[in-house]
Amino acid sequence: MKVSIIGGGGLVGSCAAYALQCGGLASEIALLDVNQELAVGQALDLQHGGPSVADQRIAGGGYEHIPDSDIICITAGLRRKPDESRLDLINRNTDLFVQIVRDVKAAGPKSSAIVLVVSNPVDILTYVAAQMLDLPESQVIGLGTQLDTIRFCSLIAEELNAPPTQTRALILGEHGESMVPIWSSATIAGLPLDKYPGWNPALANKLFTRTRGSGAEVIKRKGGAGFAVGIAIRDCIDAVILNQNRVMPVSSIQNGCYGIRDVALSVPTVLGRQGVVDRMEIDLWPKEVQGLRQSGASLRKTLELVMQRVA
Repeated sequence: MKVSIIGGGGLVGSCAAYALQCGGLASEIALLDVNQELAVGQALDLQHGGPSVADQRIAGGGYEHIPDSDIICITAGLRRKPDESRLDLINRNTDLFVQIVRDVKAAGPKSSAIVLVVSNPVDILTYVAAQMLDLPESQVIGLGTQLDTIRFCSLIAEELNAPPTQTRALILGEHGESMVPIWSSATIAGLPLDKYPGWNPALANKLFTRTRGSGAEVIKRKGGAGFAVGIAIRDCIDAVILNQNRVMPVSSIQNGCYGIRDVALSVPTVLGRQGVVDRMEIDLWPKEVQGLRQSGASLRKTLELVMQRVA
């Protein structure tokens, strides 16, 4: 399986490539970037570590890698300028993203290719990509709240001194302000979270507030997130490569799950070799369902503004 990462020269793209290299499942990793020299340099640096990790081909370059790619991961994006409104940033990123998608389309991807959108605003851009590419909607997915979910679990585990790998809790909805914490099914080592030693309900708001602000916290401290998002990307790509039918909170265009339609956001999604295999409408608390629907409505308003630029 060949994975091409558009924006592979940047922090997110290169961290994703490193995570994929360490995972060892992809047979080939290509780093694509508008700065091809940077992409080739990143690929060379990764290649040098190959003998101690995995037998993979790693290359840098441009869209010539697209036609034989099984998975196309788009991480390229712009950062917010001082005093720039959220909508202005969304519009600038959408314009850049639309050009990338046009270039991908012109390069001629496989009909079986899976496109994983990481660029922000990920839910908006996942919808845009699904509309523009001549691929089934099920083959276009967004990283969605997978990153928020693993951040959420890590913070719960830290607070309760619990094993992170046994901590299970979901974030659904938008990867953004209207994300929804799903406390109703949260567990540690199979135990309901509210029964776990040290838990008290007062922790819930504190942990979710920090989760929602985690991206901003990392940016403030080190300039941008890389390692965790690289791991989250690898989670999704591994599920596709291994055809795991793994249930993950990734973004895709909804067609009625929880009464939400015609907008991309994250619900429990079965991910396999064909992309989105199914969506699971698990029982949630009424306020969680309400939060999900509000998240969809919020995204729809932004989408209506953005799609005017895409048409």
